Amino acid sequence: MAERAARIDAFLARAGWADASRVPLAGDASARSYMRLTRDGDRAILMDAPPATCGPQTAFFQIGDRLSQAGLSVPACLARDDDLGLFLLEDLGDLVLARLIAHEPQHELSLYAAATDALVHLQRNVGIDGLPRYGPDEMATAIRPAWQFHVGGGEPSRRWLDLEDHLRALLHAHDAGPVAVHRDYHAENLLWLPDRVGIKRLGMLDFQDAVAGHPAYDLASLLQDARRDLAPGIEDDMIRRFVRAVGGTEDRFRAAYALQAIQRHLRILGIFSRLAAQRGKPGYLALMPRVWRDLQRDLAHPVAAPLKPLIRDLVPPPQGAA
Repeated sequence: MAERAARIDAFLARAGWADASRVPLAGDASARSYMRLTRDGDRAILMDAPPATCGPQTAFFQIGDRLSQAGLSVPACLARDDDLGLFLLEDLGDLVLARLIAHEPQHELSLYAAATDALVHLQRNVGIDGLPRYGPDEMATAIRPAWQFHVGGGEPSRRWLDLEDHLRALLHAHDAGPVAVHRDYHAENLLWLPDRVGIKRLGMLDFQDAVAGHPAYDLASLLQDARRDLAPGIEDDMIRRFVRAVGGTEDRFRAAYALQAIQRHLRILGIFSRLAAQRGKPGYLALMPRVWRDLQRDLAHPVAAPLKPLIRDLVPPPQGAA
């Protein structure tokens, strides 16, 4: 710890922020940590991502450059040391959508409209060259953490493999041309920037895991948020808004949307269970009843009929689920 602190001090001195005050900020599900720096009225964010535990952060900056070039707001990099995993970033402020809505709920609809419009802009203007593919085959395999950490682990049963096969087939049947997918697009990773104009008023964070995937994936992530409930009607309004912007039929889109959401919910059940058991983060368990509730809503869509009995028999409801 002392050695790491000394390296941080030296990095900030090289960047001209040695005398800045430092306030730790809440982190995310990764091993990264964040600190707000204040110096003579200026602010910046220190991202501490030790390579031994966090790996290289190359994707963060590569994807950030793509988003910025497309006219979207992401934190600019002010200084970096990739070998140490220390990065000084632009501070986009505190107006995280989830917190802003909690204090000013009257703005929820307009903020979700802005987030939906920014998503449409992202999909139209950010290319997929070089992004990892997250298509039906990859998505079906990616629910395996639910078996490993939520159901009980060990070698997957034949029935579990059947579930993956059925999900894969349905995802293929309702696939669409791949677009750039943020992959963690929700109200805790989006900020409101009132001093900017147009699409730039929405700031984006945690985009380093971007992939090439289905247009409905990020919308499902936004509107079926594991961390918060949306006011009644907003989900339907935003689905219609999105479909009007991108084209196609609403019925077909809603079928694909349900399947994308089901896959995401199953994976999240596994990831949250793993974070609680292996990373000492039991707070994620409190979010799982909401994930389960939304999973049941999506399973009620007719497109999910082949999945419903398998999930009912294989996946136990989390503690506290209704």
